[in-house]
Amino acid sequence: MWLILAFVSATLLGFYDVAKKQALKNNAVLIVLLLNTLISTLLFSPIVLNSIFNFGWFEGTRFAISCGDYSAHLAVFAKAVLVLSSWIFGYFGLKILPLTIAAPIHATRPVMTLIGAMIIFGERLNTTQWAGVLFAIVSLFMLSRSGKKEGIDFKDNKGVLFVGLAAVLGACSGLYDRHIMHSLEPMFVQSWYTLYQAVLMSITVAILTIFKIKKQGSGDSFHWSWAVPLISLFLSAADVAYLFALSDPDAMISVVSMIRRSSVLVSFSCGAILFKERNLKAKAIDLAMIFIGALLLYIGTK
Repeated sequence: MWLILAFVSATLLGFYDVAKKQALKNNAVLIVLLLNTLISTLLFSPIVLNSIFNFGWFEGTRFAISCGDYSAHLAVFAKAVLVLSSWIFGYFGLKILPLTIAAPIHATRPVMTLIGAMIIFGERLNTTQWAGVLFAIVSLFMLSRSGKKEGIDFKDNKGVLFVGLAAVLGACSGLYDRHIMHSLEPMFVQSWYTLYQAVLMSITVAILTIFKIKKQGSGDSFHWSWAVPLISLFLSAADVAYLFALSDPDAMISVVSMIRRSSVLVSFSCGAILFKERNLKAKAIDLAMIFIGALLLYIGTK
């Protein structure tokens, strides 16, 4: 079941990337991110309120969570800081780079997660799974060559640096998720960490406004787009599927993380159709490598 949930999460993440790219068009990055956290918090607020006041709204379901003790909230707050840091770098990077470049770079995050999972959790891959990992690594090298054809030098481009930092922080978050999901309920983690993220983002934007830091770090003013709430809807659903997958005792974070990055299949397709991005033929080869890698991971885990 955790494999199916991982693929569901991957599909939703692909649509999340598309909504994010659309929302960031000539738009203030931090304001878009703030609205994303606020809308996500609103979606999960009934669960939080029910856990605090014990209204009995979700009795007998997995949405009925405990209020949690100090250590549980501290663990979730740490996750919020880690994820939010990754998001800030990722949003700025995506604003600079084409989606068909940014999404595959982010898709290499599972390689870092894999190394951490082997060192920290003692996870071991079989031959088929290793083949899938190798395909993902080769795809990064090929992607760097595709990017140069669009004038994107992976060594000196700020967008590549930002997306790369987002991937590193995301890998750390994935490993941390595996650690805390041994003791915490999936919906407890999801609902409270969205609330903590909204608080942190509100403080950040408030500080920028008070000190009149121009354009709030984005280079653009804010304008409304219906893609903004879609970011929250797709991401929230993807995260719920992901956390339920990790709560399975048999789940491997190295495999879940690699499968989730196959979201690039959706991102790439929409980037080509909706955003008319260039150099698609060369990038399609990179995409095929990622697809083969995800398929080998699935076969090797069945």
